[in-house]
Amino acid sequence: MTIQTIQANIQNHKDILHTHPLYGQIKSIEDLHCFLESHVYAVWDFMSLLKALQQKLTCTTTPWFATKNTAIRYLINEIVLAEESDLTIDGKRQSHFEMYLDAMKACGANTQEVETFLEDVMTTKNIFVSIKTSQLHPNIKGFLDYTFRIIEEGKAHKIAAAFTFGREDLIPNMFTEILRNFKINFPETDLSKLIYYFERHIELDADEHGPMAMQMITELCGNDPQKWSETEQVAIEALDKRIGLWNAIEETIHKKELSLA
Repeated sequence: MTIQTIQANIQNHKDILHTHPLYGQIKSIEDLHCFLESHVYAVWDFMSLLKALQQKLTCTTTPWFATKNTAIRYLINEIVLAEESDLTIDGKRQSHFEMYLDAMKACGANTQEVETFLEDVMTTKNIFVSIKTSQLHPNIKGFLDYTFRIIEEGKAHKIAAAFTFGREDLIPNMFTEILRNFKINFPETDLSKLIYYFERHIELDADEHGPMAMQMITELCGNDPQKWSETEQVAIEALDKRIGLWNAIEETIHKKELSLA
C-alpha cells in the first residue's frame, strides 16, 4: 500500500466533506459564530495530536538521546515550530490555536465555552472525563474522544494518520472564499485575523506541512502492511468524525435559525 492508495480509498469521504451542505448554511455573522464556536475544538485537538507525535518521534525528555529517524525528527520539529509559534498578523508569536481564539474574539464569536472546557481539562487532569461531563454536542464529544483514544493508544503511525488525513487541510480554501464574501457584505465586522488564519493554513499546508506529513506517514509505515492498513482505517474513521462534526455545526445553525424565526 502507498499514500496514493490511501488517498484514492478515502476520496469518497473527502468528497462528502467538500460538498457538505454546511458551507451553504453560513449566511450571516451569527452563522459564522456558530461555526467558529464548534470548529475551535478541532483546532485545539490538532495541537494535541502534534504534541503527541513530537513526544513519540523526537526526544522531549532528559537525558537527551538522538532518535533514530533523523528525517522524521526534522519534519515534526519543523511543523511544531510553525504550529506552536507562528507569526500573527501583527508580527507577534502565537500558536495557531491562540490565533484562532483571537480571531474569534475580533469578529464577535464567543470563546467562553471552549475556555471553560479547557479549564475543566486542567482541573480534572482527565480529558475523557471532561469530554463526557461537558455540555458539548454529542458529535463534538465523539470527535474529541476519538482523537484522544488514538493518542492514548500510543501508536505513532495511527497518531500520524489522524493528524494527516481529514484535518485542517480540508477547509482553508473554502472558508477563505466565504470570509471574503462576508468582508464585502459585513464590512463592520473585523474578519482580518480570521482571513489571515485561513490564508496562513493554505500557505503552510500546501507548500510545507502537507508534503511533510505525507512523508512522515511513508517513513512510519515503511514496508509493514499492517501499519499501512491501520493507517488507512484511522484515516477513514477520522474523516467520519469530521463529517459528524460538520453535521453537528449544521444542526446548531439550523436550530438557532428556528429559535429566531
